[in-house]
Amino acid sequence: MSSTLKLPPLLSGSTLALALVCGSLVSLLSFGPRASLGLFLTPMSDAHQWSRDVFALALAIQNLVWGLAQPFAGAAADKLGSGKTIACGGVLYAIGLYLMSMSGTPLLLHLTAGVLIGLGIAFSSFTLVLAAFAKTVPAHRQGLAFGLGTAAGSFGQFLFAPLGQGLISNIGWQPSLWVLAAITCVIPLLALVMALIGNPTAAHKTAAAKAEETARAAGVQPIDLKQTLATAFKTRSYQLLVAGFFVCGFHVAFITVHLPPYLADLGMDPALGAWALALIGLCNIVGSLVSGYCSSHYPKPYVLSFIYFARALAILAFISMPVSPTSVLLFAGTMGLLWLSTVPPTSGLVAVMFGPKYMGTLFGLVFLSHQIGSFLGVWLGGVIYAQTGSYLLLWWAGIALGVLAAIVHWPIAERHVPVGQPANSGVSG
Repeated sequence: MSSTLKLPPLLSGSTLALALVCGSLVSLLSFGPRASLGLFLTPMSDAHQWSRDVFALALAIQNLVWGLAQPFAGAAADKLGSGKTIACGGVLYAIGLYLMSMSGTPLLLHLTAGVLIGLGIAFSSFTLVLAAFAKTVPAHRQGLAFGLGTAAGSFGQFLFAPLGQGLISNIGWQPSLWVLAAITCVIPLLALVMALIGNPTAAHKTAAAKAEETARAAGVQPIDLKQTLATAFKTRSYQLLVAGFFVCGFHVAFITVHLPPYLADLGMDPALGAWALALIGLCNIVGSLVSGYCSSHYPKPYVLSFIYFARALAILAFISMPVSPTSVLLFAGTMGLLWLSTVPPTSGLVAVMFGPKYMGTLFGLVFLSHQIGSFLGVWLGGVIYAQTGSYLLLWWAGIALGVLAAIVHWPIAERHVPVGQPANSGVSG
């Protein structure tokens, strides 16, 4: 009987391998198009004679809606399965991209590029993929699996940033959005495969489902979501993790949206901004995999502190030297190594603290903080630029937040938190 409780080894069978491949492709296709949307800021603003803060607010709303919807998407994935949830999200995502191309007023842009795409991304994002991996991959290999899923999203950025710029240059911004919408339609197809794999009534049940069945048969009632959330909200380490991930969102969203126009303001070729984003995505493939490996061999809180402090140093170096194509690419490469490398240790800490059962919901709440940071990074970038004509205040804010995040993550305790324990059970000594 005990053998039914053992998790399968990584890629031990074709079913698990297929789940990892499909999940990684979903990460690629969900992350890629949205990472290229900053390239549409200038052409869409020029076409409709909008100030820069109009488009920035649309993408800020997108990030906020993504964050607000992510816990609900995670709960849906925990209850209904990641595959079905991602399929619905992929449909919303494609529709949002198409309708964005038809948005001729700021309100329509905010509803399509902001609300609709934000919902689509939330219900098809890599966070749901990682939650699915947490339920199918053994604990000692999850760091690498999370790194693989995150790296796939980064490869999407590497592919779609130059693709988006190439499409805009050759066929215009509106048909480019149609192409992105068509590509995004592949997500539901991949998600259906994931749904078949993850169906608990199928012949190949996950180890988590088998363990729960065994527990029920033994008369042990599983811990419910309400109890788990109550414990999480009282756990200091989880609180610090939520607070620290805010900084990741601020950095990533500000740079993704505002680096291309920042470089254009300096008189550089618009293609340089696209290639900088692509290089970030390419280097983050390495960064995510290395972070996943380090998360499996070193204390995850210390890995996170190093990443955030290194980001602060990279931004400081970038704004302290004359900006040139070489300095831009060096900055992009460095930030790429540190880009989403925060995700494997962050998601890994959630799994260590509370286990995989409610991973989608709990990581969704952590990700909400990330997206609040994203909202502020994008929106403040547009507002402050409109008022001052410069991004300098935002660069310095990024440095200060990076140092703060390095401090916040250091005391996090990497250990399981039994549900119902006192509030300080998750604080390191």
